Amino acid sequence: MNTTEAGQVAAVVIMAAGAGTRMKSARPKVLHTIAGRSMIAHAVRAAEALDPQRLVVVVGHEREQVEAHLADVAPSAIIAVQEQMLGTGDAVRAGLAVLPEISGVIVVTTGDAPLLEGQTIVDLVAVHVARGNAATVLTAVVPDPTGYGHVVRDGDGDQIACIVEHRDANEAERQIAEINAGVYAFDGDRLRDGIARLRDENTQGEFYLPDVVALIRAAGGRVGAHEIADYQQTEGVNDRVQLAERAAEMNRRILRGWMLNGVTIIDPATTWIHASVDLAEDVTLLPGTSLEGATSIARGAVIGPDTTLVDVEVGENATVVRSQATLVEIGPGATVGPFSYLRPGTRLAASSKVGAFVETKNAQIGEGTKVPHLTYCGDAVLGAGVNIGAGTIFANYDGEHKFVSHVGDHSFVGSDSVLVAPVTIGDNAFIAAGSVITHDVAEGELAVARGRQRDIPGWVERRHGVATPAAESAESGDSRQEEAK
Repeated sequence: MNTTEAGQVAAVVIMAAGAGTRMKSARPKVLHTIAGRSMIAHAVRAAEALDPQRLVVVVGHEREQVEAHLADVAPSAIIAVQEQMLGTGDAVRAGLAVLPEISGVIVVTTGDAPLLEGQTIVDLVAVHVARGNAATVLTAVVPDPTGYGHVVRDGDGDQIACIVEHRDANEAERQIAEINAGVYAFDGDRLRDGIARLRDENTQGEFYLPDVVALIRAAGGRVGAHEIADYQQTEGVNDRVQLAERAAEMNRRILRGWMLNGVTIIDPATTWIHASVDLAEDVTLLPGTSLEGATSIARGAVIGPDTTLVDVEVGENATVVRSQATLVEIGPGATVGPFSYLRPGTRLAASSKVGAFVETKNAQIGEGTKVPHLTYCGDAVLGAGVNIGAGTIFANYDGEHKFVSHVGDHSFVGSDSVLVAPVTIGDNAFIAAGSVITHDVAEGELAVARGRQRDIPGWVERRHGVATPAAESAESGDSRQEEAK
């Protein structure tokens, strides 16, 4: 941790049990994604900045889906179940139930505030400890406090007297712009005592966690606030409109960070980058680019326009234009596109080329090798310096099984050829255009596998009983030649 001692936080409890009915989705709200991560994954990542002794996630609605996801993103998390949706206080009660009688700081946060940063929670705990608070609430002043819990401070403003939910607030309280962000640092013993004394005496008939603040204060405990200027970190997600708004804001922050670190982004309005992407200095991203998953781009590469890369590694000074690739390696100085489709397992060596309207799958393309036009290259191993002619097909599937073909170094495959796998083309071999290759071709050989052209004069006129314009033109030409003689 940065400003607090390691191990000081005994536990973090993340509330993620809500149904999120306004999302109108079969998927739990916390599993909807922003910048390539689920909202609960963002919450876990922020909580991990505290290095807590224990991490508890409270689940409820469609909990099987959430638990399965947590097994991937937070396998060490302790799962607690809120059986009924009886409010945030009840959710924390469920979270505490799976913990031993621990002492120290317990942090409570939420699973649907994806912009919340780990450093913000670290700073919250630092303030909590430095001031000797029994509870500390993360707050912000927002442009429109409607729907939030309003923070009511005491006479001198040093402490929080209580937090009033908007639906239960009077008119004066509703004018308070400082709101509760739903993130707290508690003394563990004070939290347990407050949760035990909660009552559901409100318009919703629920147990409100903010009421614990008033209970702690009434019992003589010090309740402070940590107000942050970046109020957007406090904003949650309740419907698809807010999901899109939070996604756009996170993307803006991600883009700004990369631009400040030396990446050129020509049009931020049409460029999207996942939080897990890694970019080097002097990368250039053109309009319409989307970088997703574990994609990494090396120095000097140019990506776009209109390109989507998912889990792709791009080498130095490579270019990818108007193309889509997934689980692919693109070597230094390689060129891709326009309109290429690179499927999983494709590996382009240095200075290789995959050109217009080419599809690859599980293809190893050697150094300096070119697959420039209109080709399907699936389950293929191409050596160095190979040239694949336009319209070539690697026929890798016989209806039941897929097979691999090999093309040796510096070989040439003529346009409109079909390589029926499995075949091996030796080094420095040539395949004549239009050939269908069903057997291996040895090093240095020329393979021709097509029918011999045969021309039949006068066939159209004899078959149809009329001369075609071409035939008439030819006959007229012959007549002129006879006259010239």
